[in-house]
Amino acid sequence: MNNYPLKKIASLLFLSVLLFAFRPVQIVQTDFSGTWKLNENKSELGQFGARGVPSKIVIEQKADAISLTKTATGFQGDESTSTELLSFDGKESESVFLGTSKKKSSLKWSADGKEMVISANIAFEMQGQTLDISSVENWSLSADGKTISVSSKINTPQGEIATKSVFDKQ
Repeated sequence: MNNYPLKKIASLLFLSVLLFAFRPVQIVQTDFSGTWKLNENKSELGQFGARGVPSKIVIEQKADAISLTKTATGFQGDESTSTELLSFDGKESESVFLGTSKKKSSLKWSADGKEMVISANIAFEMQGQTLDISSVENWSLSADGKTISVSSKINTPQGEIATKSVFDKQ
């Protein structure tokens, strides 16, 4: 009796099982989409208070990128809006920050897809001098989907500033 066809079928079956077992796992990323308002009472904003963070964020998330439109009150009391589009492939994007300053940002997902980390560098023009500021923001969404927490570490020439901003879904 010839066992060749049986061995061939067993080999193909084994190979199929191996390929299935080692296929990449698709990580589902948290969807941050929505309109979010700063909750100052739940936030830890540091020495600059609410002037240093957006009062409102509108987030539009697609399969390969996220758009963040932030509205903030500046140190002179003027309101400004900025938008940045960050791709999920980790490539750096450039946007305008506070009028004329250049902001370069990139986004990276946590291994489980539940948090996003945004790293940025800003060449900030002030009184004829350029100040280089870098930041890292860790974004997470509450289990009920009603609150976003953003923990930020900002490195300035004067030292590090750490804040935690909490935003409620509108």
